[in-house]
Amino acid sequence: MKVLIKSARIICPSSPYNGKTLDILIENGIISKIDKDINVKADKVIEADNLHVSQGWTDCFANFSDPGYEHKETLQTGANAAASGGFTSVAIIPNTNPVIDNKSQVEYITRNGKNLPVTIYPIGALTKKAEGKELSEMYDMNQSGAIAFSDGISPLQSSGIMLKALQYVKAFNGLIIQLPDDRSINPGGLINEGITSTRLGLPGKPAIAEELSIARDIELVKYTDSRIHFTGVSTNRSVELIAEAKKDGLNVTCSVTPYHLFFHDEDLTSYDTNLKVNPPLRTKEDMLALREGVKNGTIDFIASHHLPHEWDSKTCEFEYAKYGMIGLESMFGVVTACGINLEHFIKMQTDNINTILNINNNGLAEGASTNFTLFDPTFEYAFTPENIHSKSKNSPFIGKSLKGKVIGVINSNQMFLN
Repeated sequence: MKVLIKSARIICPSSPYNGKTLDILIENGIISKIDKDINVKADKVIEADNLHVSQGWTDCFANFSDPGYEHKETLQTGANAAASGGFTSVAIIPNTNPVIDNKSQVEYITRNGKNLPVTIYPIGALTKKAEGKELSEMYDMNQSGAIAFSDGISPLQSSGIMLKALQYVKAFNGLIIQLPDDRSINPGGLINEGITSTRLGLPGKPAIAEELSIARDIELVKYTDSRIHFTGVSTNRSVELIAEAKKDGLNVTCSVTPYHLFFHDEDLTSYDTNLKVNPPLRTKEDMLALREGVKNGTIDFIASHHLPHEWDSKTCEFEYAKYGMIGLESMFGVVTACGINLEHFIKMQTDNINTILNINNNGLAEGASTNFTLFDPTFEYAFTPENIHSKSKNSPFIGKSLKGKVIGVINSNQMFLN
């Protein structure tokens, strides 16, 4: 199949075509020509006002709920949501039923994820059943296609097991992803501990629960000379700790969610259960520090933390609502609305994240496999349920004005257009 992309501005910091407006001809999933005014008969011609193209974006730490929770999401609906949001690759967390903690479960994901518009990479559980008690067979999962290891939304609490895990993955240069949260510190906390939690009468979760976890794991990385990635960092002090670790030459990286860049704890005055997340929304000062951490490069990329939930899990008292929100389809518009530079965002979601996850990408050049995101960075629109391809609709961004619209993705021979 021939696909012709007309007059697209190329945004790819590592490409010699960066900043140029050119036509791109694709034949059977391969870039055959990049030039001005390509005139050939094509099966599909893509053209739009202010059309931009970049290397396909990658996301990390999304839950596609399959197997076991298909009423929330499936591999197919999750892939459609990712493609609609501009992602051609997604690393998914292991908190399914059964948990992705062995070779067979990894192979289930890789086998059933074929022929979808995005490439799905399973993250294997760090411990058996993600219970934090006994290490999983990480080497076998790595050989079967697990891209990293994490207990996902059940962060590892034991220092001893984390130490063993960091030593274990060194044999194959594996990556551990940790959601930093010391759950022994006020486990009943629902939102950030502070003035807002007191005003709303909700139990608070102090920032130190996150910061102690990060400090501990940084010391373990220093001891083992291994590598770790912290996801969902939410406080100014967390960013400072990670910046210090990087300055010391430790193999430590981190990511932040779109919603921690957009919201802060004062937005919870409406008791919107879609804003019940973990780590919780912090103060406005923390939010601004996270934006600065993105801009100065301390924060390596944005992770969607796409956690779909059915209506019943969110339409209830705040205390009983499940943690998390969907985020794949709204991420680009949210990040752009937060004032993040376009080229920097694309570098984070391509070069940075692919390097950390060891994903090979040929980039944007003639002869390379097709891996594109198509978008208009200036398009302003209201985010509505019609924009959502996810099976669940638990998003606090519904009704919000966002800037930056994804037109679609092309991944090898698969194409998804909004």
